[in-house]
Formats: sequence, structure tokens, C-alpha cells
Amino acid sequence: MSDHTVAEDTRTRLLATALRLFSEHGVGATSLQMIADELGVTKAAVYYHFKTKDEITEAVAAPALQELIARMDEAERQRTRGAQIDHALSGFVDLIVRYRSLIALFNSDPGIMRAIDRSLDGVENFAARMRTLLAGPDPELDAALTVNVLLAGLALAGGAPEQAQLDDETLREHLFDIGRRMLGRPKRRARAGTRSSVADTRA
Repeated sequence: MSDHTVAEDTRTRLLATALRLFSEHGVGATSLQMIADELGVTKAAVYYHFKTKDEITEAVAAPALQELIARMDEAERQRTRGAQIDHALSGFVDLIVRYRSLIALFNSDPGIMRAIDRSLDGVENFAARMRTLLAGPDPELDAALTVNVLLAGLALAGGAPEQAQLDDETLREHLFDIGRRMLGRPKRRARAGTRSSVADTRA
């Protein structure tokens, strides 16, 4: 195994450990020494990858943020408003399901939100872009409020501890259908002989 591969493996384990400790103790109460101790390495080994806890926090959040950007880019390229809405919504739901621990942390810890605000375009730009995709560029007040409730509600529900035992597909299906109902999208049509899926939303 090359030195580069070992370093990448250590970095991956470091970020996973940091996320777990952030979830258990909060970002503010988790120190670099705690992360090093949990990994079984020296603090210097942590410093090799990240100079500050802020850098670790940003790196923990980065994959989800980058995926969200990619899904919004794809949504904006869809030809119809319906397709844009469904693609943006399904991307947001996929993100919630794939990064449940991180979403739960978003819901409960202001430290992770500050990290997002420092990285990439900041959380407000992400939220504004998603609101535009789901409600349009100049929505009526009711539509704007609905989208705000939808985004916050789906994230809270998906990251809630009581949903932790749900399998990914069940959680995804329910969150996506709830989102579609809130946005007034037409009921999905199941393909003959199969369950409906998030992909079956081209109306």
C-alpha cells in the first residue's frame, strides 16, 4: 500500500471519527486531542491532515455540499418546471438519506452550520438556490413559506433519531412523497408490476 493510500485512508477514518464525536459531544466540545485519541494516533498525525478543527468540520460537510451543488446543477438543466422540481426534490431527499448522521448534526449543532457558511458559497446561497428551484424565482408568499417548511421539515424528519431504524429506501420514498404532496405535484404513477420509484417522476 502506497504512502498516499495510507494517508487517504487515515484522512477518511479521521473524518468519520470526527463526525461521530461531533454527533455525540457537539462540535464545540470535541477537541483535536479527542479525535486523535479515538483514532489511536498522535495529535501531530491529525495536524498532518488538518491544521484546525474548523478545517475538519468543513471537510466533514464538504461531500454533502458538493453533491447538493451537483444535483441543483442537474435540476437547472431539466427542460420543464415539473422535471426541475422533481429532480431538485429527489436530490435533496437523497442527500438527507445518504448523510443521516450529518443531517442530524445540522439540525442540532450551530457549529456545523458555521462551517457550511465558511465553505463554498455558504448556507444561505444553497438555501436560496433550492428555494428558487422548488418555488420559482419570484414566488407568492404561500409558495415561499411552503418551500421553507418543506426543506426544514424533511431535514428534521430524515435526521431524527426515531427514524434511524428505517431502511434507506423506505425513508427515501416517504420523504419524497411528502415533499411532492407539499409542493402540489401530481401523484406518481407506478410502473406495471413494480413499485413506484423516485425516478418515475417526469410529469
